[in-house]
Amino acid sequence: MICPVILCGGSGTRLWPLSRSHHPKQLLSLFSEKSLLQETLLRVADRTIFSPPILVCNNEYRFIIAEQAREVGIEPRAILLEPAGRNTTAPAALAAMLMQESTEPDVMLIMPSDHQVNDEYSFRKACRQASEVCHEKNVIVTLGIQPTQAHTGYGYIKAAEDTVALSGVDRFFEKPDKATAQSYLDEGGYYWNSGMFICRPDTLLEGVATHAAEVFSACTSVFDRRYSDLDFLRFDEGLFAQIPKISLDYAVMEHAHNLMVLSVDMGWSDVGSWERLWSLSPKDDLGNAQHGDIILQDSTNNYIHSEGTLVAVNGLSDIVVAATKDAVLVSDRSSVDAVGNIVARLADSGREEEAQSSRQYRPWGWFETVDIDIGFKVKRIVVNPGKKLSLQRHSKRAEHWVVVDGTARVVRDDETFELQANQSTYIAIGQKHRLENAGQSPLQMIEVQTGLYLEEDDIERFDDDFGR
Repeated sequence: MICPVILCGGSGTRLWPLSRSHHPKQLLSLFSEKSLLQETLLRVADRTIFSPPILVCNNEYRFIIAEQAREVGIEPRAILLEPAGRNTTAPAALAAMLMQESTEPDVMLIMPSDHQVNDEYSFRKACRQASEVCHEKNVIVTLGIQPTQAHTGYGYIKAAEDTVALSGVDRFFEKPDKATAQSYLDEGGYYWNSGMFICRPDTLLEGVATHAAEVFSACTSVFDRRYSDLDFLRFDEGLFAQIPKISLDYAVMEHAHNLMVLSVDMGWSDVGSWERLWSLSPKDDLGNAQHGDIILQDSTNNYIHSEGTLVAVNGLSDIVVAATKDAVLVSDRSSVDAVGNIVARLADSGREEEAQSSRQYRPWGWFETVDIDIGFKVKRIVVNPGKKLSLQRHSKRAEHWVVVDGTARVVRDDETFELQANQSTYIAIGQKHRLENAGQSPLQMIEVQTGLYLEEDDIERFDDDFGR
């Protein structure tokens, strides 16, 4: 069996403003109704090949990761929470340590959560072939992607032999310039680095211990101090902060002598930029890819995305427009890789738009701010079936609740009552209260807050299903 270790970290800054650090691209639905994470989970859902996955994610979006897995019927083997991002070596090593505690002789498949694979048959076939090799030999097999163009956004792997599908690795190469990438294609034997690795847990840990001893020692200390919290596995924050921040490529793969590359043609992409998203999306006869309420006139080869606002584009070519409810990006397609610099500027200036969108996700559902001004804030709230907010109170604001759809069970001090569509209630300052979805469909509400201070930290919790 192959145990997928799905790395759910990363912020996807080059797809801002759709992707935010608190709601990154792996949680977005870009090609179907399912998110990239959900498509990844379903890709490894065949239980004749893959055992339940281990997920590794940031603490900030642990609940939505768990909810997205539940929505597609996947129960993870474990969800490991990183107190802080440490790149890919640490989460891979911690997952390997967890696997070694099991009596199941699984091989691990270390993989990102935000890539696209169009040919899943070829993907599964490659995983089976690589796992058979890893069972027999103390090797690490990386899936190398057959290049289709001189792409400068990917790292490359040079095979030691260019006439066989499974070969030793000569060396890794960082992202090249256009001329160098073209020379790789002309010479042959070079593959895109997919970031997917297959090996036994003991093989990986041996590589980390040999080539990144400081990481191995720190991870061992962190793993020994692990503890469970609801459905998650947590680690000591202070110890975790001492783990060196380094990628698995740099720490192990570029130095290992037992590395092999298996060439695969499986319609792979890392969906790493707006340019790449444009190339993967369906287009009209003029080369325009569009999503949402769009009007195009005399325009060609554009990517236009709107989350609600009407976007009209006239007489433009080769541009990207991405409009969310709180931010709009307009960029030449050839310079979209620099979007990360804009995100860095937003972070440096403390702008909320870097981390959060107007829609903010919670373990019980989500809310978005519809309107705000001095003395009031209007929110749209959606609570998932069977979920409830914490028992809480506010010292600086009152709340008016109006049910739009569904059934709300309300606790207000000593009262408990239900509200249906078009019914409302009032929560005064200082009243203990709780909201629960008592129905079988999503509960939709409008909340009007009034008061002189309306920030999210004005919450005193008394009981919470999610341990907050």
